Amino acid sequence: MSRIPIVLLALLFCCPAEAASSRHSARKHRPTRTPARKVRSSIDPQAVNDPGLVTPVGPGSAGSAVLRAQILLARAHFSCGEIDARYGTSLRGAIADFQGGRGLAGSGVVNEETWKVLNADTAPALVRVPITPEDVAGPFTPIPEDMMEKAKLPALSYSSPLEGIAEKYHVSPATLRALNPGAGFDRAEVEILVPNVLVPPPGKAASVVVSKSRHAVLALDAGGRILSRYPATSGSEHDPLPIGKWKILGVSRNPVFHYNPNLFWDAKATDEKTRIAPGPNNPVGVAWIDLSKEHYGIHGTPEPSTIGKTQSHGCIRMTNWDVTELVAMISAGTPAILEE
Repeated sequence: MSRIPIVLLALLFCCPAEAASSRHSARKHRPTRTPARKVRSSIDPQAVNDPGLVTPVGPGSAGSAVLRAQILLARAHFSCGEIDARYGTSLRGAIADFQGGRGLAGSGVVNEETWKVLNADTAPALVRVPITPEDVAGPFTPIPEDMMEKAKLPALSYSSPLEGIAEKYHVSPATLRALNPGAGFDRAEVEILVPNVLVPPPGKAASVVVSKSRHAVLALDAGGRILSRYPATSGSEHDPLPIGKWKILGVSRNPVFHYNPNLFWDAKATDEKTRIAPGPNNPVGVAWIDLSKEHYGIHGTPEPSTIGKTQSHGCIRMTNWDVTELVAMISAGTPAILEE
């Protein structure tokens, strides 16, 4: 992809090895390490892998059926974000768009008819894999909340093997623990049970749509069919999503984040301009997709559990794994439509 041109009057720029955003809130992007939530219902791996499962999945659902639905939807490229065995707004949106794309009534509830379509994918939803040497190699670093403290770190790496392995398989740490009771996640070659979600992208996108009302990013083919769908956080009262037709200028992988507190309405008075090193816990995650609307982009996040649930400062935030798949589907010049 082409390099992103330098913008002299802002902090959004890209050179061969780094990119930065000027519209991101220091506080919103702080990895606050929210306490792990317990999975409310028990998970039965055998039920999760049962292609005959038809238990309804809707409001209030949690456990095995929800986990199977989340995994199968992710394999079909209708992501709910972080897989957590719970029914929530991001899962409801993924179900509804999957149903619409398959000619089903978009109820947002997995009924018997929707299960029939999902269960056509007969691959196991859960698989056993070994923890790799790379998974436990580190370095692992506790991530401070304060931006000035972040700036002192040589890299914004994972804080633990568990965090990295969970992100690798698109699952919440709490759910990964529930699937592997007693596992330490810190020894290579130990086998663990994980969601079977590592599938190739569905193809090149003809356009990308950011939908404010759906809290989603959609990659479309030339006929307008949804190739992939991802939950997203976009805009806020202070920095609304810039509705309009734009285009993608380019991509920066593992970007440096250049923080300027003067550009953020909620920055701390003591903050100073600084540079935040790359890494999955960088404020913009593992990738920055630059838009032709100055200062705006689509990017990853250090807090996947917050996607679709909190505000952003105008830019569009996705999970690191979802933005990574989207990067593989677009190129410089791909139209980007930001809509209500």
